[in-house]
Amino acid sequence: MPITTDTFSGTVNVGSQDIHTFTVSQNGEVDVTLTSAAPPSTIVMGVGVGVPNGSACTFVAGGSVQTAAGSTSQIYGIVSSGTYCVEVYDVGNATSSVTYSVNVAHP
Repeated sequence: MPITTDTFSGTVNVGSQDIHTFTVSQNGEVDVTLTSAAPPSTIVMGVGVGVPNGSACTFVAGGSVQTAAGSTSQIYGIVSSGTYCVEVYDVGNATSSVTYSVNVAHP
């Protein structure tokens, strides 16, 4: 089964979030990796996966973490085909806007 990797980037303002949608073509594993977030480069951000709900992203059970950027998946799980969203958000420790990049690998 071919794997697609969507890379999303953006900026999260203090106390805010940024949401991107993606489409899963068939049942399979989704892997989400926050690959960069700064300043500072060690900042812990919230990352979640869910289903779009208007202008929000409603996380699936177990579909969110607080993490610093890294090179390995921070969220993974099996999903059905459909439209999903990934959200990067401030968990309360940003003192200025944070620029980030997140990869979503899915079938």
